[in-house]
Amino acid sequence: MKAITEEVAFGWWIRGIHRWSSHLMVAAVILHAIRVFFTGAYRAPRELTWASGALVLLVVLGFGFTGYSLLYEQLSYWGATVAGNLTEAVPLVGPTLARLLRGGGGISENTVTRFFVLHIGILPTALFLLLGLHLLLVRLHGVSEFVFRDEAEKRERTFPFFPDHLLTEVGIGVALTFLLTCLACIFPPGLGERADPVHAPAHIKPEWYFYFTFRWLKWTGLSFAVLSLGLAAFLLVAWPWVDRLLSRLSPKRDLSIGIGLVAVLALLGLTLREALG
Repeated sequence: MKAITEEVAFGWWIRGIHRWSSHLMVAAVILHAIRVFFTGAYRAPRELTWASGALVLLVVLGFGFTGYSLLYEQLSYWGATVAGNLTEAVPLVGPTLARLLRGGGGISENTVTRFFVLHIGILPTALFLLLGLHLLLVRLHGVSEFVFRDEAEKRERTFPFFPDHLLTEVGIGVALTFLLTCLACIFPPGLGERADPVHAPAHIKPEWYFYFTFRWLKWTGLSFAVLSLGLAAFLLVAWPWVDRLLSRLSPKRDLSIGIGLVAVLALLGLTLREALG
């Protein structure tokens, strides 16, 4: 990373584009999931579309974690240490998974190799397959849209691929490239202190999209945090079927909206608390 940043021609710029695009990608996927949830677009016949999209979100978070850990600086080293401890706390299979993830009994150069293979090999393959499935399901079932009761007649909701759709995509691509270049030039990525397994830094913080997990871990403890976060991930993927059960229990109330609001406010609150504390 030091060579890419300081020696390779325009390496700092390429690394900046990579860093900022990853942050925007995580934010975009999270916001998209929230929009789909609160519009009820996960309901029949789009259950598998939601499930594949939720798995895409988890894979994207995996990209963020493994990419952040490749720096092998103090914060990423100790962040990987916390992640290894969380993995080890998984019931039954935790110790085996933690050893597989670390490439040994603790965080070392072998761990960086494992994370690199995950980051450039396994996770991209999983994302490619999941996105392919997700887009196929979107094409089969279409995009769910709001239809308001006061709409007098159904308006045309499609437009030609060329030139309308193509020019729109090109325009968005150019705008994003300009934005990413500005961010990479104004806020170029740096390098922190090299990882020191002996001396832990006074304050350890992961990337912003893991703030909520870090704060939850501080408040609840290792075992409960692992079990509750695992349950939350399962519910995220399986929510269309959970929603169907809730609708049977309370047909006159949309319990999913209330639960979704609580979940979003909890995530936002935990994130802000960790950011400010």
